[in-house]
Amino acid sequence: MGPRGGERSLTGDERSNGTREHRSPSGLLLFVLPGGPSTDALRPFTDQPLGERTLSTYHPVMADTASPAAPVRRRILHAGSLGMLVGGLLVLVGSVLPWVITPFGSINGAAGPGLWTLSVGFLAIAGALLPYRKVAIAHSLIPGVTVALIVGWQAARLISLSASTGAWGQLMPGIGMVMAAGGTVVLIRTGMRLLALR
Repeated sequence: MGPRGGERSLTGDERSNGTREHRSPSGLLLFVLPGGPSTDALRPFTDQPLGERTLSTYHPVMADTASPAAPVRRRILHAGSLGMLVGGLLVLVGSVLPWVITPFGSINGAAGPGLWTLSVGFLAIAGALLPYRKVAIAHSLIPGVTVALIVGWQAARLISLSASTGAWGQLMPGIGMVMAAGGTVVLIRTGMRLLALR
């Protein structure tokens, strides 16, 4: 189809079959486009016509919006957590309570060996929140044995002082020492139970 009068630019004519011809002002056919600029020939990243379209090997939208795999959450507590928490709390509370009862008053554990047991009590509680078997065993047995040695040493001193002064029944272990000894039993038993687990 020829150009309309006076036109000096390229023109495009629509055919009944949907194709578009582009001719020069002189009427020379330059090229033919099937179906205009909205056809599948002009659509990138597609392999089939619309309605049966499949994604090509690379799709930038899906590459950016693909959700990563959800991370696996590790458990904090373990088989010995309850025993270590109970034993550690017994040691902590017992460390600040009276360790020795005398006719003149009580002697607080924080004034002497209670400071040492207080430190290892926190160590036992920290081990209750670490989900590693060997670490939990160490955090259970080391505080348990340490507090047991301290309590045994203080009990031996009470017996020695009572024997040397003849004041039997005047020097008595306080509630703090008893609670620390109870925490020692719980911690050592928990550590032995963790050792038996395979």
